Amino acid sequence: MKPIDRIIVPLDVSTEAAALELIDRLPDVTFWKVGLELFVATGERLLHTLKRKDKKIFLDLKFHDIPNTVAGACASAARYGVDLLTVHAVNGSIGLRRAQDAAQDAAAIAGLTPPNIIAVTLLTSINEDILTQELHSTLNVADYTVAMAKLAQQSGLSGIVCSPQEAKNLRSVCGEDFLLICPGVRPVGSDQGDQQRTMTPKDAIEAGASYLVIGRPITAANDPAAAFEKIVNDLS
Repeated sequence: MKPIDRIIVPLDVSTEAAALELIDRLPDVTFWKVGLELFVATGERLLHTLKRKDKKIFLDLKFHDIPNTVAGACASAARYGVDLLTVHAVNGSIGLRRAQDAAQDAAAIAGLTPPNIIAVTLLTSINEDILTQELHSTLNVADYTVAMAKLAQQSGLSGIVCSPQEAKNLRSVCGEDFLLICPGVRPVGSDQGDQQRTMTPKDAIEAGASYLVIGRPITAANDPAAAFEKIVNDLS
């Protein structure tokens, strides 16, 4: 896979106009992430626009509900023709399997390629103290993410979202074909923001990441296109 295709840029804006402006400013980006804020604001319109522009779509809605509801949501999302779709690993094995089956069935009926269902193991804004003291987990971050990754893989999902700091260990546990989608990637010198567990793009790829989600270092730069090009060149 080319380095340019491994970088997913999030459309973390609140309006369709702002999203379209960002897409126009970054014509070389091949893979875009649409999250909760933008999807709630624009619905499916922006997804159709991205498809017309021949872009790949990471629909990051992190579904978490009872199995029947999550399955229905995944079926609806599969009809948009998105490439990646997130659910929370804490849906449990029944919920994860139902999500996978529903997406596969809906895409087949629509004549589309089914999305890769990706489980969120642990949000990158949650560090060791939050996990153990506030969420009362008896596992540390590393062990918790491994447990959630194994659950996702055993439930038939295509991959997980994880911190790049866990990528090396998870790659060894889950094998080469399991997708590792890594946010919390920050080029050298970038502001860490609200991400607690970060790594540089090159180090993340070397650790085993399949895709890198890189937002503000690109979208908030004075010249987003130049910032994106620099990261691609660094990976090359």
